[in-house]
Amino acid sequence: MDGYTSKIYAAAAGAALYFGASKYVEDSKVRLLVGPSDENKELKKLLNQCPSLSENSRLVPTPYLCSGMLQTVYGTQIALRKDRASNIKYVRESKVMSDGGTVSLDWYPEQPSDDVTSIAIVVPGLGGSAYEYHIRCVVRRMYESIKNMRIVVCNHRGSGRTPLTSPRLYNAYDTSDLTDVLNELSAKFPHARLVCIGFSLGANLITRYLGDHGHSARLSAAVAVSCPYDTEVAGRALSAPGLLNDWLFQPNLMATVKRLLRRNIDVIKSSPLNYDIDAIMKASRMSEIDDLVTARTYGHKDCWAYYRAASSVEYVEKIRKPFLAINAEDDPVTPISGVPKDKFANNPCTALALVKHGGHIGFFTGVMSPKIWYLDPVAEFVSAVLE
Repeated sequence: MDGYTSKIYAAAAGAALYFGASKYVEDSKVRLLVGPSDENKELKKLLNQCPSLSENSRLVPTPYLCSGMLQTVYGTQIALRKDRASNIKYVRESKVMSDGGTVSLDWYPEQPSDDVTSIAIVVPGLGGSAYEYHIRCVVRRMYESIKNMRIVVCNHRGSGRTPLTSPRLYNAYDTSDLTDVLNELSAKFPHARLVCIGFSLGANLITRYLGDHGHSARLSAAVAVSCPYDTEVAGRALSAPGLLNDWLFQPNLMATVKRLLRRNIDVIKSSPLNYDIDAIMKASRMSEIDDLVTARTYGHKDCWAYYRAASSVEYVEKIRKPFLAINAEDDPVTPISGVPKDKFANNPCTALALVKHGGHIGFFTGVMSPKIWYLDPVAEFVSAVLE
């Protein structure tokens, strides 16, 4: 190959690399879907104070986390990471519910005084807790961004080493625990404005709560990250075979859920429903656990009937408080097909931020040490609400 030909090949390779990189960056634009422009002046004012959601904003994903499943799996693998962005220590408060069940409230940096002006309530996803990396990062970022704010993570029954004191576990649609916590916080701290940040299943609960309560909701605003909305679509996606799903994501999720069950096996065995413990411990898919436990607990025929009942799609149009949703189009757990874009487009109180790549509760950007992108829009939106 002569020098001239080499230069031609080098130029062609450079052009291909340039256009490929340009397309990669162009695809990383954040798309914002908001309700009718003549009715959402308050929401638009809030969004205008969120630089990370502006017309030119982008989420350029970490190059080696270029698929939704890679983003998702990476997030599960670093769940226990400790660094400056996540280095916090909670103060725990236990709350016994009306049926004898227990949820734990992990406060940061401390429990609030009577004159606190704002409280952020963080609701984790399935099997999640206050100790997950992304939760700790959100908590610390909120505290650093908003003066005098107190943050509390509401751990579900049995999660985050919360003792299971009732055979009734949590699910994706029962908002009674969340409602009780919000009512108590509102009564105990009457001068505080409450905001909620939910992830996955926790986001689904917040969506249903806001839709149920409309204008009377105790919250000033909420953010939902990777909410499934159509939980039947999400259930089928979660059950789909795939290399990374079969060998990494599902085993990690199942290990977390089974660990919860083992810690509380005596309470679960005490249930009059006589759960098949052997079958539960042999389950390899979340749909099997939901078939054997969740569906039976809440009176559904099977896991698919439970997933249909848990959908929050029809609740989006009933939301009457400022609501920011963040979803990735390549989310392998809560597919974009289950996100009701039409409902968001017709509700002046809601905004849907969509990114091309981000996976499920991933949204990692950067190369050497990937950072969580949604920390910026969450902090900016909540700050604008409380300003």
